[in-house]
Amino acid sequence: MYHETVLLGESIEYLGVTPGGIYVDATFGGGGHSKKILEKLGGKGRLFAFDQDEDAKRNTEQQEFSADPCFCFIHSNFRHLKRHLRAEALRSGSVNGILADLGVSSFQLDTAERGFSYRFDAALDMRMNKQDGPTAADVLNTYNAETLQRVFSEFGEVRNARTLALAAVRFREQKAFDTTADLVDLCSKNLMGDRMRYLSQVFQALRMEVNEELSALEDFLTDAREMLAPGGRLAVITFHSLEDRMVKNYLKTGNVAGEQQKDFYGNIHRPFEVMTKKPVEPSEAETNRNPRARSAKLRVGIKL
Repeated sequence: MYHETVLLGESIEYLGVTPGGIYVDATFGGGGHSKKILEKLGGKGRLFAFDQDEDAKRNTEQQEFSADPCFCFIHSNFRHLKRHLRAEALRSGSVNGILADLGVSSFQLDTAERGFSYRFDAALDMRMNKQDGPTAADVLNTYNAETLQRVFSEFGEVRNARTLALAAVRFREQKAFDTTADLVDLCSKNLMGDRMRYLSQVFQALRMEVNEELSALEDFLTDAREMLAPGGRLAVITFHSLEDRMVKNYLKTGNVAGEQQKDFYGNIHRPFEVMTKKPVEPSEAETNRNPRARSAKLRVGIKL
């Protein structure tokens, strides 16, 4: 199984899919959300699905998504959403709904050679797009201690981030980081708290840095707002507090910093009507069935 889609029913309901509309699944993955959107479209309208992962692209072929005339797969990072949609002859303000699920798929975590998981000894890669950019090994082998500390602290909330960063620099003086086993070895010698939680935090931090996940999210949110029609809906599922805060702020203020903007008369600019005053979280039944759903949060806004 490629991936059990998180908050599937809730996200599709909030997206409010209507036949004949234009929709975007910004993170195709295993296609769970796309499949439901296509069912709701009923053979009318368009669905544009984005994913930079080559495995996700192959997944569209295996599940015969390409046979649906409403479906169009775009092999790209969702941060380039506006450029690609315009290339498909869509104008700004023409999309009825955009959905993004920011979680790493179970398939990616469980595929050893991707290097996302500490459970397997594999090349220390972690790139969503295996053809582009530096790997996690490159980060560990080239970043100075101060920058590594920022990565571990900000993206992984690692409590002893400074200690770990200094240890990483000492480690690579003896041996370059090459595999996940090297990183597990480093972490094992600098553990603070629960071992599995610590490893998860460190691996998450490196994954977010390698894939520029926060800057990509900001670019996506900006493009999504421009491409949405008035009344169009933006639904985003996050798995990290930093991502959740960015989405919450953007829906409320139109910028990820959450800075309120006012017009000449002092009226506060509100880009979206927020449908989820509190984020929607998975039910107990879903988290029991799929423990990886535990930290998921869904936020939705209607473009004003």
